[in-house]
Amino acid sequence: MVVGLGTWSLARAALIILLLPRSLEQCGRISVSAPIVRLGDAIMASCVINRTTCSHLDPESQIVWRLGTELQPGGRQQRLPDGTLESTITLPHLNDPRALLSCCLSWGSSLQILDQAELQAGYPPATPHNLSCLMNLTTESLNCQWEPGRDTHLTTNFTLKSFKSRGNCQDQEEAIPDCVPEGGQSRCSIPRRHLRLYQSMGIWVQAENVLGTSVSPQLCLDPMDVVKLEPPTLWALDPSPEVAPLQPGCLQLHWESWKPALYIDQKCELRHQPQPGGAGWTLVGPLPSKALQHELCGLLPSTAYTLQMRCTRWPLPGHWSDWSPGLELTSMQQAPNVRLDTWWRQRQLDRRTVDTQLFWKPVPLEEDSGQIQGYLVSRRASGQAGAVPPLCNTTELNCTFHLPPEVQEVVLVAYNPAGTSPRTPVVFLESTGPPLSRLHTVARDPHSLWVGWEPPSPPPRGYVIEWGPGPPSPSRSQMTWKMEHNGSIAGTLLQENIRPFQLYEITVTALYQDTTGPSQHIYAYSQETAPSYTPELHLKHIGKTWAQLEWVPPAPELGRSPLSHYTIFWTNAQGQSFSAVLNASAHEFVLPGLEPASLYHVHLMAASRVGATNSTSLTLMTLAPEDFDLHIFLGLSGLLLSLICLCWAARFCCRPSRKNSLWPSVPDPAHSSLGSWVPNAPAEEIYQLPSLWDTSMPPITKITVLEEEEKQPGPWEAQESSGTCGLPALVQAYVLQGDPRASTIQPQAQSDSSDQVLYGKVMGSPTGSGPVDYIRCDSTQPLLGGLTPSPKIYENIWFQTSSRRSPEPLVPNQEDDCVFGPLLDFPLLQGLQVHGVEGLGGF
Repeated sequence: MVVGLGTWSLARAALIILLLPRSLEQCGRISVSAPIVRLGDAIMASCVINRTTCSHLDPESQIVWRLGTELQPGGRQQRLPDGTLESTITLPHLNDPRALLSCCLSWGSSLQILDQAELQAGYPPATPHNLSCLMNLTTESLNCQWEPGRDTHLTTNFTLKSFKSRGNCQDQEEAIPDCVPEGGQSRCSIPRRHLRLYQSMGIWVQAENVLGTSVSPQLCLDPMDVVKLEPPTLWALDPSPEVAPLQPGCLQLHWESWKPALYIDQKCELRHQPQPGGAGWTLVGPLPSKALQHELCGLLPSTAYTLQMRCTRWPLPGHWSDWSPGLELTSMQQAPNVRLDTWWRQRQLDRRTVDTQLFWKPVPLEEDSGQIQGYLVSRRASGQAGAVPPLCNTTELNCTFHLPPEVQEVVLVAYNPAGTSPRTPVVFLESTGPPLSRLHTVARDPHSLWVGWEPPSPPPRGYVIEWGPGPPSPSRSQMTWKMEHNGSIAGTLLQENIRPFQLYEITVTALYQDTTGPSQHIYAYSQETAPSYTPELHLKHIGKTWAQLEWVPPAPELGRSPLSHYTIFWTNAQGQSFSAVLNASAHEFVLPGLEPASLYHVHLMAASRVGATNSTSLTLMTLAPEDFDLHIFLGLSGLLLSLICLCWAARFCCRPSRKNSLWPSVPDPAHSSLGSWVPNAPAEEIYQLPSLWDTSMPPITKITVLEEEEKQPGPWEAQESSGTCGLPALVQAYVLQGDPRASTIQPQAQSDSSDQVLYGKVMGSPTGSGPVDYIRCDSTQPLLGGLTPSPKIYENIWFQTSSRRSPEPLVPNQEDDCVFGPLLDFPLLQGLQVHGVEGLGGF
């Protein structure tokens, strides 16, 4: 049900909106007090709604006023007895030139326009002023124009009114038809048919709009008194052979008057301006119009001028014509009035020819010295009348020609169509004068050089200074020179053709009255600059924490300041930068403190006193640690640790206070008993040794016991046996030191290296059934000074097994040449005291 009601309400509202504008068209009417008012004045308006035509409106409806797009408050609404609804409003200030006033009816949330009225606001017309008229003889009409004044914001009509009169226009004789301008213009023309020439006319302008009317002051004039002529036409006058040539700084022109004004007396004015138009116009006049030509002097020679002319009616009143189109003419030039400074170079080609190169510079003697068209170089031979053909006719400032050796003078002049300059003699002088001394230069700025010298004595009459590019490629064609006529000066500033950072060769020559001095040369830079390049870095050697770089020092450059120092920069991958400053004589450098296996960027900067230049960047990678180095390091560390442990163990084990050492103490056989020398054996083992003591034999302090091998000897063993008396292989050797007859409790004495030491070898197997032999050898080799390790328990088995077997007599082998007797005669056993072992006493 709610949905149905809502749908019906929307449909009814749409229907009312569609039908409302058409039904309300005749409901309301607006009336205003005045549709056009002065800008800023008040205006009243009313809106009336007729009940008979708008009977379906709600009695509570409200009328709303709107001006433009803005609602206007203050409307008063009332209902008349006949049911008519009326609303009035007063607008105190209408400030818009155009506005639209609307009467609206409030309908729900929107406004319905019932009627509208357009309002206008403006000003009354201002008084026209500056009325002026000119008589145009070409169109034969009187053209008048005026200024209308301020804008009225309203449609304003202007009318040019006039009448014919006599005297001062006090009496109006005949009206002239009004002239209405077209398209709102402020000018109008009265045709010739309405004019009366040589008779006064009264003329004024009338302006009119809905707010009022205004008229301009009346102008009284004779149309012929306001005639404006057209300008004349200027022409250049061609020179005539019958007429004398013009003087320098003069020109001639003529003109033609405007044809309609041929019978009108007039005067003209001429103005001229030099080109380019930097200076102002110069006015010349009045000129009589009937002359039709004029000669203008007092101008700058050889100068282009723009000329213009205008004319007016004279002696009767009139207006000046416009200026004629400009005519360009060039004034007559004068002969050059210059001084020519000259300089030369000569070279002997052969015996009859001298190559001469002549230079000159014109120096103006006054402000206007005349334009130079060219130069002539000629010579007059000795004893010959008349002029000879010129050597040079050129527009350049130099000339090269050949002369005989006897010709020492030429003549130089500058010329133009008006004549020649004074003759300048050029005498080729010999260089026999005194030279300059202490020539020096200073660079004032990048475009000038000061060259100074010490004037010679006597002082010269002047100097010639030449300068141009120096080595490595000097060019005479680029040489610049100038002359100083004051011989007392000690220097001059060179400013022509000087460029920065260039080497210049400067030559100064003194000029005397009849000779010249020898030329003096000097080289100078206009300005020094930074090095043009920096040496390139090269990697010489590299390690894990260092890198050696080298470079080739640059050769000195012309125009470049010498190097003062180098700065080397290196940056790691983390962006950390390092630098070092080196002397200018350095050519290599070692980068210290680098990280192994790291990337570095290096560049070199070469600096001088005027600037610095960077080299290209060099990228390098340091070496990485190798596994072999790591192994060496670990090995050395382990070896050092082992040595420390060994030293500690030796110190611990070899202390005197320790009762049981790690190995038994081996006494010196010469100072101990055999019992203390023999390794400790179990109690049940008894050593049985025969008594071989012989006090007459010297003690033997070394015993070498050889035990036979059970295996059969090989071929090489048989050969070796044949050369060594068939001795078996060496089993063990013991070194015994000291006196064997000394007690074992006595301190061990050091052996004297000067005493004879005897050695012996025991041959055979103590455990076998064969005979045992010994070999005694003489030797003076000293015994070892230190103790040797004692034999292990399993070594020298024959000591342990000899007691279990009955001793057998040792029968020497007669076939063996190395056997010297039985074991009983072995000197070692004879010289030993056996103590401390049971069973050895019977030996």
